[in-house]
Amino acid sequence: MRTPLLRPRLLAAAGLGLLLLTGSVQAAPVDDLKTVLADYDRYLEVNDPIGASQRGDMNAAKRWPDNSPKAVADRAKALASFRDRLAAIPGAGLTGQDALNYTLLSRRVALDLEGVAFDEERMPFNNDSGFFSVPGYVAGAMRLKNVAEAEAYLVRLSSLPDFYATETANMRRGLKTGFTQPRLIAEGAVAMTRTLAAMPLDGHPLLAPLKALPPTVPQADRDALLKRGQDILRDRVRPAEQALATFFEKDYLPKTKPVIGASNLPNGKAWYAYRVKRETTTTMTPDQVFALGQTEIARIRAEMDSIIKQTGFQGDFKAFLTFLRTDPQFYAKSREELLEKSSRIAKRIDDQLPGYFSLLPRLPYGVRPVPAEIEEGYTTGRYFPGSPEQGIAGGLMINTSHLSMRPLYELPALVAHEGVPGHHLQIALSQELTDVPQFRRQEDTTAYVEGWALYTEKLAEEMGIYTTPYEQFGKLSMEMWRACRLVMDVGIHWKGMGREEAASCLRDNSALAEKNIQSETDRYIAWPGQALGYKIGQLTILNLRQKAEAALGPKFDVRQFHALILNDGPLPMVMLEQRIDAWISQ
Repeated sequence: MRTPLLRPRLLAAAGLGLLLLTGSVQAAPVDDLKTVLADYDRYLEVNDPIGASQRGDMNAAKRWPDNSPKAVADRAKALASFRDRLAAIPGAGLTGQDALNYTLLSRRVALDLEGVAFDEERMPFNNDSGFFSVPGYVAGAMRLKNVAEAEAYLVRLSSLPDFYATETANMRRGLKTGFTQPRLIAEGAVAMTRTLAAMPLDGHPLLAPLKALPPTVPQADRDALLKRGQDILRDRVRPAEQALATFFEKDYLPKTKPVIGASNLPNGKAWYAYRVKRETTTTMTPDQVFALGQTEIARIRAEMDSIIKQTGFQGDFKAFLTFLRTDPQFYAKSREELLEKSSRIAKRIDDQLPGYFSLLPRLPYGVRPVPAEIEEGYTTGRYFPGSPEQGIAGGLMINTSHLSMRPLYELPALVAHEGVPGHHLQIALSQELTDVPQFRRQEDTTAYVEGWALYTEKLAEEMGIYTTPYEQFGKLSMEMWRACRLVMDVGIHWKGMGREEAASCLRDNSALAEKNIQSETDRYIAWPGQALGYKIGQLTILNLRQKAEAALGPKFDVRQFHALILNDGPLPMVMLEQRIDAWISQ
């Protein structure tokens, strides 16, 4: 899973005012489209100050996202303008990249506009992160190179209380309208914000960019800038962190409800149907997604039974899971060992990549531990995108806490998914796209991004990365995890399934440790629909590959197939299907 910290509802305008970029109508559709695309890129630069600052915009580096009601309303008006301008362009007359840009932007604008009605800003956090995680992410991804950049960062740091205040006001609106996270998720937010507010000031991650100023900045300037940052942190940020933690504990938590599921929220059924459409990029209904999950669970379970026979284990499926969860041979003895084994697997995969890909990203990535301050409730592994513009490598984050719940037999699939050929390869290639609009380089379509990463877990099998039956079972267990998501997510949010009933899908069918099962179940409760894209996207890519192999026979080239999937960035599933069908017909 790539980091969810900067979801669309957190990427917002700051002091924007309305961006109605109407322009004059030009004669040629291509010229009209180019104007709209340029205007939309400027819209993104203003609306996404974090992304813009990572690309070197120092004015954006002074700002945080703004999800105030006025900013949201202004964005809606700007989006409506883009919708109307796109509708006025005869899309049928466009070809090649112009047609692709037109279709992708039209879809994106329509989905964003549809989402405005649900006011998702009222719920800006999930089970392990939220708006309060964004500052730490920004600091970790920031490399200040000179005094001017440090000054911009200090302005941003000083305005952090305003960012927290806006998000708190949105959550108060959620309390008034009954649109809140359930109590168990709110309890996690209390713990996370209390930890944040108690963090020692000297070691606070928000000071890290100032401490890492390069030697090219005079020592006196470095000392003065750090001192100002420490003062801002003590006098402005720490009181805001404490106020935020108090809000969650005293105001938010007592007013939440124990019941879970989007269908229990106002207009929750319609909201969940929208989430399913957005995350899967398909027209599948929740019931169809649920049925697909049941089919996949049965298929994967049969493959698991076959692997168990290969191991020679004497006992039933449940006994085998107990064996995997409890035998010390399957677990690292230290944090360092877990990181070392992860790095070793990553290197083995690197050696295989040229045989499967004709184009590899220039941006490197590294294996890193999840920071200690957030590791307790954090997922097993996650990818953090790097920044080609800032010279920051991507990060494969491995949670080295609770070693008894980090089985080594799942590590090859995890590394393939989060690193290469999964998230890092795909996301870095998208970041390095040239001659495409900015929105194409930062597109975050779940079914594509996560579907690709899950597909690569199977691709790693072709590469020979799984060397024991237990690692093969670990791959299947991870795939079962994603199949269960289809049943659990829809069950929780559409069918009224309770937490324990949902968790039993993972408990009964996968080798996931109990703590992982609980944290994953809470993730699906807190983030409706997001988990659906993994399996939908993976199955689409697998089916397209099987179709191409059958049609092309010995002419099938896996490197060319992967290029068609990857080289234009994230696409909706229907567009992937059209692309591969066209390749086959040629």
